[in-house]
Amino acid sequence: MLVLTIAIGADHAGLPLKTQLQQALAAEGHALIDCGTNDADSVDYPDFAHSVAQAVEAGQARFGVLVCGTGIGISIAANRHAGIRAAVLHNTTEARLTRAHNDANIACFGARTVGVEVALEALSVFLATEFEGGRHARRLGKLSPPV
Repeated sequence: MLVLTIAIGADHAGLPLKTQLQQALAAEGHALIDCGTNDADSVDYPDFAHSVAQAVEAGQARFGVLVCGTGIGISIAANRHAGIRAAVLHNTTEARLTRAHNDANIACFGARTVGVEVALEALSVFLATEFEGGRHARRLGKLSPPV
């Protein structure tokens, strides 16, 4: 298995799921960059989305994982960064297709909308799936603003 460096972050709502995903990733031998939060105090999800996105943008991490209540807000915040393609995942099919077709580099989960086992399975598929390139690469090129 390929060992990856993965940046991981969550707000207070996502902390329990983040902790479980983090433990599973560490058990698989992946190197983790913990971008917080690490307690149940109310925090703002964009802060953690930006930290994870910056780590992926800078090449410090190959992939990112983000968790909030629904996964939606934190994915919106992460997607404001150039080169970031964050996708909210609810199952393994979405995980496989967003990597294969969209070259997504941040997996987002909703702690209130997806169970732990489903999130673990989806994350495993996300990390194992390669980008297909080809026609998908042409489409990705259209996501970048003109220079």
